[in-house]
Amino acid sequence: MGFETPQPPLSEYLEWTTTGHLQLPDFQREYKWEEERIRSLLVTVLRGHPMGAVMLLETGNDQVRFKPKAITGTSVPAGKEPQFLLLDGQQRLTSLTQALTSTGIVQTKDAKGKLIKRRYYVDMRAAIEGDDAIDGALKSIPHDGKIKTNFDRDVVFDVSTPELEQKEEWFPLRLLYSGWDGAAWVNGLADKDLAAQFTNRILKPSANYQIPAIQLKKDTSKSAVATVFEKVNTGGVPLNVFELLTATFAGDAAYFAQHGEDFRLNDDWQAVHEQFKKESVLETVRSTDFLQGVTLLATRKRNRESTAERKPAVSARREDILRITLNDYLEWRDRLVAAFEWVAVFLANQHIFDKKFVPYPPQLVPLAVIRVVLGDEADYHSVNQKIRQWYWCGVLGELYGSTTETRFARDVEQVPEWAKGDGSEPITVSDAIFQEKRLYTLKTRLAAAYKGVYALLIAEGAKDWIKDVTFNKVQYTSLKTDIHHIFPEKWSKANGIDALLYNSVVNKTPLAADTNRSIGGEAPTKYLNRVKSKSGLADDAIDTIIATHGIDTNALRSDNFEAHFAHRKGFLLDLIEAAMRKKAQREEAPADVEELAAEYDEEVDDTGDEAEAD
Repeated sequence: MGFETPQPPLSEYLEWTTTGHLQLPDFQREYKWEEERIRSLLVTVLRGHPMGAVMLLETGNDQVRFKPKAITGTSVPAGKEPQFLLLDGQQRLTSLTQALTSTGIVQTKDAKGKLIKRRYYVDMRAAIEGDDAIDGALKSIPHDGKIKTNFDRDVVFDVSTPELEQKEEWFPLRLLYSGWDGAAWVNGLADKDLAAQFTNRILKPSANYQIPAIQLKKDTSKSAVATVFEKVNTGGVPLNVFELLTATFAGDAAYFAQHGEDFRLNDDWQAVHEQFKKESVLETVRSTDFLQGVTLLATRKRNRESTAERKPAVSARREDILRITLNDYLEWRDRLVAAFEWVAVFLANQHIFDKKFVPYPPQLVPLAVIRVVLGDEADYHSVNQKIRQWYWCGVLGELYGSTTETRFARDVEQVPEWAKGDGSEPITVSDAIFQEKRLYTLKTRLAAAYKGVYALLIAEGAKDWIKDVTFNKVQYTSLKTDIHHIFPEKWSKANGIDALLYNSVVNKTPLAADTNRSIGGEAPTKYLNRVKSKSGLADDAIDTIIATHGIDTNALRSDNFEAHFAHRKGFLLDLIEAAMRKKAQREEAPADVEELAAEYDEEVDDTGDEAEAD
């Protein structure tokens, strides 16, 4: 990647922006500077102080064919091809272009965020007093040149015409770089001495104002553009691969030639996302997740088709996403959309119905890609059983919390063949370990395994204690189901139970919102009477229902937390082992609760418990 560091004068930048010689890449966000920042920038220019470098990208490189768009506020004709694209400095050059050219009207916002239009002037007599006076001399007024009071009924100051501007000796900054027009305006002043001083102290120095540039050469790659942009972006908002590809796809000449219009990735994603929003669990899928899925499929295809000794890798890394073409996207787009919709059904079959209980949203990406690779075979019993094993090993082994791109690629390569019985065990399955002591510290939805255990309980056939119904997808939603304490927090605190134990997933279970309110904060021996009264069921029937949660009803009816915890822990370990289809690491001796508690942080518990009754 080559670059130069020229220092063009501001006048040259203004010529470039107004003629379209310099434009923005389509991925750049919209102009958004507020009035005070614009005013401060203009003061910087008038004082001759540095405003920082801008970054330009030379056009004409087939690797980086960004669709250009004109600087906001200019009248560059459509189809004008720029010589440079502005990667960094949009807000500054847009502000200067609007304030210093054409009408000088800048569309901005006030301190309260209200949209306003302003013009900028220099009080000439104040400005010639010296550098320190420039700040006070720079004036910002409404775009019509009139300052009004009494709810805009009375005009108290008026520079709405060149004659009035000259009369008030307020120089319009729209003429600062207009050459002859600016000089003629100044020479038209009645006070020739003021005109001469202003010319020498303000106009001539401003004419030489330079802005340094980092000018990237034509051979700069897309990934380098993204990296450089993120390093220098003064807006503080990182550029993501979706925005870069939005621009590069829009610049695809072949698509334009065939369809007569640009491909708008953002519009296409919005349509996809609207489909996904029909299923709560798919609302977690982001635009970049979808692009990762496309990239995994595109790189996998290249890997399979390559005859090279060193084949291209299957990958979802950022640099590989940036290499995908519009043809890649269009080839896999529809199949990937259908695969994500299949993922929603798959999750429902695991009794994961709600986006807030999706254990690892990133794991949905390789899951969807695996579905594309396998096609309908993914629903064959033996194949689907292995996919389920892989999924739960990822969740309960907590393997999708970091370095996900590497694991994505491995799983996409290994799982399909293994699921069909033709390959060795995937690393995600062989790496997955669940330790019994982890149950003590699973206490909030921040942990994927916590959400996984919750889903396994529902899948096991847990019933609501009062309604006596299982939590299928319809009942789950209509009953406002959430995870709640079994031995209530209030009771546990009053009876000296360690927070590590009563907040553990071992002491939590799915219940309807109404049932949870009936439980309140009392001892099980008391709240079970309310359950009996509301359900109209006999004690043995209630015990049968509660047992579907893996709860020892004898321990519950004797307020024996210790027996309850030991029984429930064993039940959950059995569920986990069945889901992972491998043994957990069980304790050889009772856990040292004090030692575990020393590692226990004070996160706010996030169960769906209602305010517990007295």
